[in-house]
Amino acid sequence: MRLLLLLFFFFFFFFFLFSGFSSGAKRCHPSDRTALLKFKYSFANPDQILQTWIPAFDCCDWYGVECNETTNRVDSLVSTVQLNGTIPDVIADLKYLRTLRLRKNPFLVGEIPPAIGKLGNLVSLELNWNSLTGSVPAFLANLKKLWFLDLSFNKLSGTIPASLSTFPEIIGIDLSRNQLTGSIPESFGNLKGNIYLVLSHNKLSGEIPASLGNANFVRIMISRNNFTGSALMFFKASKTSDTIDISRNNFAFNFSEASFMADTLVDLDISHNKIWGGIPSRITDCVVLQNLNVSYNRLCGEIPSGWKLKYRSQPFDNTSYLHNRCLCGSPLQPCKR
Repeated sequence: MRLLLLLFFFFFFFFFLFSGFSSGAKRCHPSDRTALLKFKYSFANPDQILQTWIPAFDCCDWYGVECNETTNRVDSLVSTVQLNGTIPDVIADLKYLRTLRLRKNPFLVGEIPPAIGKLGNLVSLELNWNSLTGSVPAFLANLKKLWFLDLSFNKLSGTIPASLSTFPEIIGIDLSRNQLTGSIPESFGNLKGNIYLVLSHNKLSGEIPASLGNANFVRIMISRNNFTGSALMFFKASKTSDTIDISRNNFAFNFSEASFMADTLVDLDISHNKIWGGIPSRITDCVVLQNLNVSYNRLCGEIPSGWKLKYRSQPFDNTSYLHNRCLCGSPLQPCKR
């Protein structure tokens, strides 16, 4: 009797196991499965990567793959598994992708292929922390549904395409930690909505186009470049920026003319520039400010007091103000009367 029960148990166990594989295989669209397998075997190390990508299993259950619950088409591909090679053109066959995230693959090399520009349903494109080379392709502007573009931590060179300003729904562009040259396109002033723009750690230069004052950058981070002239277009009380980091450039403008986002500004870093003038007393109205660095500039005058900080029990210490021409007052030396 016990033997019969065991046989009965194993029969149903394997029945449900293999019927699950069978139904799962039907869920995965054949063309998506074919494209994913071609993607895997395009790399130099297919046997060491994506080891769950086995044809007998439903591709919707493969590691890093997600399928739409209604259509069963692959809509998300995420890989951080040491891909060795270039991004294959077969990626364009995954035409229902909304998220493509290939990151932290130091042996993922070559240029961003035109096939990426054919993924018209992409909402998020993240190709960061790789070793990609070549330019930032202008054809990325074909991705009209894109919200988020992250190409940071690569070896991309050349200029920033003006066409990147034509994304109708974009909310974030991160091109930091590359080798980009030239200036910020004037057309970036046409970016709509609340945008964060991160271009730090490149070789960008020139003056910031005045048109950028028309955009609302929730986060503007352009440190460690060689920008010159004024950055006052980022300092308007009507904006909703939470982070402004223009440090380690060659900006030179009168900081006394700056206005601030009293209710939203959290991080402000203008250090290591040639900025002159004084620190406006209206900066003390920034109630959520957490980090302030105006050091290594040419500022003068008395440091404002009477901060209305909500989330800091103490005002900023001397490291926020060091190495200026003639700043004085707490926490530096007293002003001479």
